[in-house]
Amino acid sequence: MSSPAPVTTASSVLERLPVSGWHWRLVVLVGIGTFFDLYEVFLGGVLAPVLAKEFGLGSLGKSMVIAAGFAGMFIGANVLSIAADRLGRRRVFILNLLVYSVFSFAAAFSPNIETFLVLRVLAGVGLGAELVLVDTYLAEFMPANRRGRMTAWAYTIGFLGVPLAALLGGRLVARQEFLGIDGWRWLLLFGGLGAVFIMAVRTMLPESPRWLESRGRRDEARAVVESVVAKVAPGTVVAESPPPDTVADAGDDAPSVAQALKIAFRDYRKRTVMLVIFQVLQTVAYYGFGTLAPLVLVSKGFEVTESLGYAALAFAGYPLGSLISVPLVERFERKHLIIASALGIAVCGIVFAASTSVPVIVLAGFLLTAVSNIFSNGFHIYQAEIFPTAIRSTASGVCYSLSRATSTVMPFIAVPALAALGPVAVFSGSAALIVLLCLDVGFLGPRSTGLALEQVQQQP
Repeated sequence: MSSPAPVTTASSVLERLPVSGWHWRLVVLVGIGTFFDLYEVFLGGVLAPVLAKEFGLGSLGKSMVIAAGFAGMFIGANVLSIAADRLGRRRVFILNLLVYSVFSFAAAFSPNIETFLVLRVLAGVGLGAELVLVDTYLAEFMPANRRGRMTAWAYTIGFLGVPLAALLGGRLVARQEFLGIDGWRWLLLFGGLGAVFIMAVRTMLPESPRWLESRGRRDEARAVVESVVAKVAPGTVVAESPPPDTVADAGDDAPSVAQALKIAFRDYRKRTVMLVIFQVLQTVAYYGFGTLAPLVLVSKGFEVTESLGYAALAFAGYPLGSLISVPLVERFERKHLIIASALGIAVCGIVFAASTSVPVIVLAGFLLTAVSNIFSNGFHIYQAEIFPTAIRSTASGVCYSLSRATSTVMPFIAVPALAALGPVAVFSGSAALIVLLCLDVGFLGPRSTGLALEQVQQQP
């Protein structure tokens, strides 16, 4: 007689399922939502030179245009990431786009810069947890050997929004008005109306079985897994729900914020400290170029419409870099890929800043954005892997919010520095901070590539 099968959770079946059309559908539904977050992140840099003319803004005003969305994202990354651990991934996925769409639409009709800034902050709140939720949700559904690759595909879909923001910006700004509405206002309307559609589509998403099990809702988790199995691999046996004490982190109530952070800093101190330092520094490495590129080009003597056109060409590297990352994120250890791509950002950034030739500027910007998204996809996959399910969204979201906080402050330092010191000095300073980031990840970051989430948690 054969020995009894080991007791497992229902969600463990997800690790054994073959990747199918159902998985790809999930990737697309989630990935399209990242489009609006990434579109919005880089929209501040597109709008800053435009609104400087519209409202007569100086360096402080341009900095506030860039910073407003990030300030809201800092709030949202904390509030909505925590809500995702307490209310569920699916509910917050819908809530965040609802908040964004309402306030983005309202911002399009701002009568003055003060109203615009307030509404941009509120729209940013809605998107603050979007990428954290994407990372968390896909990590909890995808099998370990395809987790990185599938998440990278979701971001590749989303990153199409970055060159689109610059391309639309250049065309609409040049046109001044369309249907009686200022061109820059259409950029906000596009984001708000598109998000309404994606919000409706996301009602079809299932709740994460791993999250349901972490809340002690084992029967619901089993029902979700059985529905997935019926679509992907009929006949696969789903484990009976084990007693509560065999499920890691099980409990009817989510840990409070204080409890979640206590677990993160007590039981996962090394990786939490690593991620805190990383999120502060990665803002300079990643968002610095995207938000400053149009302003750098204007500082080099290009017109606003020209700078947005060149930025659009450079920004085309974002989706391409994301596509290139698809095979790399499973072939190389995640932490090593993050370090190598970060160093690439430093080198390309200095070349971009020092160049005066248009072809070199565009090429350097293109290479920088391409390597930036190998970096970005690597760390987004990574941050969702290193914490247990019960605190995954809270811990990674609170750490990630620091990048949004840094992004809020950064324009007030970088824009005046750009005017006073020039682009070479600004990007050289960024390169020095990137070296510190690499040391941080290299010494403190755990390995995660190819491991089930539960195995990653067992590492020191």
